[in-house]
Parts: sequence; C-alpha cells; structure tokens
Amino acid sequence: MGFRKSGPASSADMFAAEAEGLLELAKPGVIRVPKVLGYGVEGNQAFIEIERLELAPATAHVETQFGEQLAALHRTTAEQFGWRRDNTIGLTPQHNNQTDDWVTFFREQRLEFQLRLAAQNGYTGQLQEQGAQLLKRLPLFFKDHDPVPVLLHGDLWAGNWGCCDDEPVIFDPAVYYGDRETDIAMTKLFGGFGSKFYAAYEAVSPLAPGHHERCDLYQLYHVLNHLNLFGSAYLGRAQQLIRNLV
Repeated sequence: MGFRKSGPASSADMFAAEAEGLLELAKPGVIRVPKVLGYGVEGNQAFIEIERLELAPATAHVETQFGEQLAALHRTTAEQFGWRRDNTIGLTPQHNNQTDDWVTFFREQRLEFQLRLAAQNGYTGQLQEQGAQLLKRLPLFFKDHDPVPVLLHGDLWAGNWGCCDDEPVIFDPAVYYGDRETDIAMTKLFGGFGSKFYAAYEAVSPLAPGHHERCDLYQLYHVLNHLNLFGSAYLGRAQQLIRNLV
C-alpha cells in the first residue's frame, strides 16, 4: 500500500507538479526518491500516491552519504534557470519561467513575487521599502559568482528528507533548476543537518567564495514565504535578513 495525499479537485495541478518533481529528481539515479504510484482526480478529490517509506533516525554514515549524494544531484544541469512548469513552495505558487539570467530569475520570480504577496497580505512599510533597496542591489552579490542551472530539490528542510533502509531519501520537493547554493541555504534555515552532511558535500563540491552572504539572500525567499503562509511571526526575521543584506 502506498502513501496517499489528497485535497480538493482544484489542487490537481499541485499534485501533478509534485509527481513530476519526484520523477525529475529520480532521473539522475543518485539519490533515493519515493516512487510515484499515481496521481490525478477521483470524483471531487485530487490525489497523489507515492511509495510508503519506513523512516528511521539517520546515522552519521547516512548523513555523510546524503551530503555526497546531494553534491552528485547538483551535477545535473540544464540550459536555463527555471523549469518546464510551475509548481508550489508549500501552498504558495512558485513560478519557474525559464531564463538565461539567474539574477533576473531570482529577483522577479522569487523575491519580487513574495514581496508583492506580502504587500497584498498587509505587510507594507519598512519591509517593502528595504525590500526594494535589496532588489536594486541584487547584482552586487553576483559580481564574482556565475552559477549554472542545476537540479534543485527546492524545499530542502529537515522535514523533507529521511533515512530509509540505511540510505538517504528525499521527498516533498519544489523542483527547479537554479543556483545549488539555494538548496544548501535552505538546509541551514531551520537546522536538522549535521556537520558530517556539510563536510561530505564540500569534499565533493566546494562552495564558492561569498556563499555565506548569499545564504541570507536565499533564505529570505523561504522566510518571506513563511510570512505569507503563516503570518507575522516571521516578519521580524524577514526584516532582519533584509537589513543584513542592504
């Protein structure tokens, strides 16, 4: 028996995007992803059904494996940033219109989108003023960093990976092709990843100079999304990240 998630028929596209994202992550064959057993609409319910996983606590060995395997996943490249379809980050729409320029992609389809959504949700004033300053300064973070579009999980917090049969497994993705540092930044946002994971990743694929500063930038996208999804508890953190950056 598989693991089934369901929702109103209107969520069919969200589940289809999740299924396609899992299939995209599985293609390189470098890290375990639950098999997609089916998705679609039955009656007035949309659903996705995936392989059921029996998760266990991760050992130091599995954390090391995970770091190595994520570095290998990030060797899968595309010609453009974005993806062939839009998806969601949590329940928020995530636009993935393909483009050759990473700064433009991240500005327009990540930060600008979330800031507009925040304004619609009533978060105006300082957040928007400082956010606008940051958007103007965005190219400065990439003077010496020219990322290539790599396959990303897209929502890689501690709740979206686990240990199954003594190996790492990833799930609940928000897939697109972008700067690999965005996945690493997300792992550092809420904790849950050990030192062996990072050491193993960097042993295979060292991060570029300046990645610490860009970490705040990439975390901001997810903090703004949490602000829009869960409310004002995330406002202070979003404003602090922006102050650090401007």
